[in-house]
Amino acid sequence: MEQCRILRFTQFFCITVAQEIKVKESCCTQVSRAKLTDPILNIRLQHESLPCVRAVIFETERGEFCIDPRQRWVKEKVKQFFRSQRNKP
Repeated sequence: MEQCRILRFTQFFCITVAQEIKVKESCCTQVSRAKLTDPILNIRLQHESLPCVRAVIFETERGEFCIDPRQRWVKEKVKQFFRSQRNKP
């Protein structure tokens, strides 16, 4: 079940039970520490520029998720993604 709430600057984010934070408009103002298990379609890095926070944005079939880039699993997921992209024909 998904619970949605409106955060500051009228940006709309949906927060799932696992506390994943989805990007809906402009930038991430919060990040999640929940481990993402969905297949990754694309990855972007967002630099801090208030109100936007530093984040890795994982794009999946369910949407885009703002994740804390300091976590070890995030660094590994990013490496795996770019390794797999290099090996594609």
